[in-house]
Amino acid sequence: MEISDDPAAMATVAPLAPVTAQRPVRSDLELSISKPYMARAMAAPDMEHPDGTKEHSACGMSVLQQHVAFFDQDNNGIVYPWETYTGLRAIGFNVLVSLVLGLGFNLIFSYLSLPGYIPNLLLPIHIANIHKGKHPSDSGTYDTEGRYLPVNFENIFSKYGKTSPDKLTLRELWNMTQGNHVAFDIVGWILNKFEWGLVYIIAKDEGGYLSKEAMRGLFDGSLFEKLAKTKAAKEKKKT
Repeated sequence: MEISDDPAAMATVAPLAPVTAQRPVRSDLELSISKPYMARAMAAPDMEHPDGTKEHSACGMSVLQQHVAFFDQDNNGIVYPWETYTGLRAIGFNVLVSLVLGLGFNLIFSYLSLPGYIPNLLLPIHIANIHKGKHPSDSGTYDTEGRYLPVNFENIFSKYGKTSPDKLTLRELWNMTQGNHVAFDIVGWILNKFEWGLVYIIAKDEGGYLSKEAMRGLFDGSLFEKLAKTKAAKEKKKT
């Protein structure tokens, strides 16, 4: 197989497309991540964690399934609205917000994930089919089967992390959701902004930044576990 030695063939910036310079992509990922372009079915690696979250990658679920599994309180592969509510309360949302979001998320994703075509009034989300709920205008970190693409995750920060290489401000998160907007996709655009806004509220640090590790943890669900442990520890101290 012939390998190109033409610099233009490997260029990541096109002079006549200023946006390619404004949103650069990383070219050093293989220094830490093996085959960063290859979608990972069960691991969510980044430059600092080339093997992802090890206890998650051994669970047998796709990374997108891992993202949802925290809310499956009885581990039966189905998430009902009351389980979503319980999970949201566990990570720090108040009663009202958890009620609204618990119902809202299940209303949106239940029918999409059902194994058949007949709606279920209990609004279950079937984790096995959660890939069917992937919407446009997102970061592209999940592929359409729920696998995780390290290159797309890292490019979030190379493109939009102007303040720091490993965390984003609220403004930078907004710019990311704007940059990922697919034309005419109003629903996906709104969902993307709403989802990242919630993550920012619950996981931002004391300086008002959303860290790279928090965002990686969002994708494989480990963020939810950390938030729940932190909240439980704080409540234990109060008693």
